[in-house]
Amino acid sequence: MEFIEILKVILLGIVEGITEWLPVSSTGHMLLVDAIPALTLTASATFKEMFFVVIQLGAILAVVVLFWNKLFPWKRERVSENTETPSGVKRRIVTDKSILSLWGKVLVACVPAGVIGILFDDLLETYLHTPLVISLTLILYGVAFIVIENYNKNKDLPLKTTAEITYKHALIIGAFQVLSLIPGTSRSGATILGALLIGVARPAGAEFTFFLAIPVMAGASAIKLLKFLLDNGGFTGAELGYLAIGAIVAFAVSLIAIKFLMKFVQKHDFKVFGWYRIALGAVVIATLVLPPFFA
Repeated sequence: MEFIEILKVILLGIVEGITEWLPVSSTGHMLLVDAIPALTLTASATFKEMFFVVIQLGAILAVVVLFWNKLFPWKRERVSENTETPSGVKRRIVTDKSILSLWGKVLVACVPAGVIGILFDDLLETYLHTPLVISLTLILYGVAFIVIENYNKNKDLPLKTTAEITYKHALIIGAFQVLSLIPGTSRSGATILGALLIGVARPAGAEFTFFLAIPVMAGASAIKLLKFLLDNGGFTGAELGYLAIGAIVAFAVSLIAIKFLMKFVQKHDFKVFGWYRIALGAVVIATLVLPPFFA
């Protein structure tokens, strides 16, 4: 592994860790960073296609660590003296049915994007992973955030917790997640927008988005890994090292980003991210889209 390439991987891990959870598009940001000549990762196109997805496994682990008590349905509890149990048993395993229900809703929300992603993955990779598409989607959904937040201003959104999200709500949020298959949209951005439109409060919408990321990213990563291994026969030592470093950095940075966002949405709306998306989209058009067009 070359030192300069390790620095590039660390930068990509930082970008992934921050942007995966903020509604600004992690894949779009990583593709834009890689489009800058001085920061372009020196690796095969097939490796980078896989790397930009599988690095998200580190970000997934951060969600699991931070929300373990809300995600794991089986817990040990102390047995009361009045409970009939075998002699000497002081604790037993109990199942939290509300958590199992939450996982059911998460899996329902995964279906739309899962089906479309499997059917059209190669087509999306070939035609939509461009600076022009990224810049336009950054701007489009930036405007959408501002419009929707202005519409909801001073409104008391009725669904305050993830427990109040029904299977119907979950399916609608999952339908919005399909939009994130277009680079620059943002998976978290699309699902949070969908949640806001159906009356889910910002903290609950953000939290459900975090949970939804676990099966979505795990599935996408598994597909990309399998495709890469079938096409290339395995990793080189350097490739494996880059992937591990990127995922570890993404995990560490995600811990900070998730905590920040959960505190942020308690008191603020998402309009600041909308303005950021519009500004970044304009910068991308000015620096990466227009110069080649007029060359």
